[in-house]
Amino acid sequence: MVPLFAWFVIVQPADVARLGPMAVRFHSVMGLAFVSLALFWTLFYLRRGLLGRPGPKLGGWARRMHPVVHKTLIWGIFTVAVTGLLIGLTSTVQLWAGGIVPIAVPLDLPRAHRWVGLIHSIQFYGLAFIAAVHAGFHIWRHYALRDNALRIVAPRVLHRFL
Repeated sequence: MVPLFAWFVIVQPADVARLGPMAVRFHSVMGLAFVSLALFWTLFYLRRGLLGRPGPKLGGWARRMHPVVHKTLIWGIFTVAVTGLLIGLTSTVQLWAGGIVPIAVPLDLPRAHRWVGLIHSIQFYGLAFIAAVHAGFHIWRHYALRDNALRIVAPRVLHRFL
């Protein structure tokens, strides 16, 4: 999720539109992958609960906030996907995810489309802020508490750099 999340923070639809139809399609495929992973992550959470637990060195307010932040990220990414669906639903034209999957039947509601687009953007960048703070917290944990927090979440290939 992290690379896809970073992609959508950095690359805007207006940026890819200037590059042509192939770039727009690629951006759309990235969106389809993001939504698919968001739905999978949410279903996995609903079935198994949170996988991450606060470490033994974590105490007080940080221990209490740990599950809250993780749930906020899971539900936040899910609701970003839902507002993306609403953007397609309120559109004036048929939108396709990756040129493969129709997002929704367009209802031609331009005023609602603008509002949903605004909500979607605010929600996404608010969630990006929470994710950045969360990442900073894990980096702090890794180095200040020395509890290997980054090794727990990073792929094994990256462990030699941590």
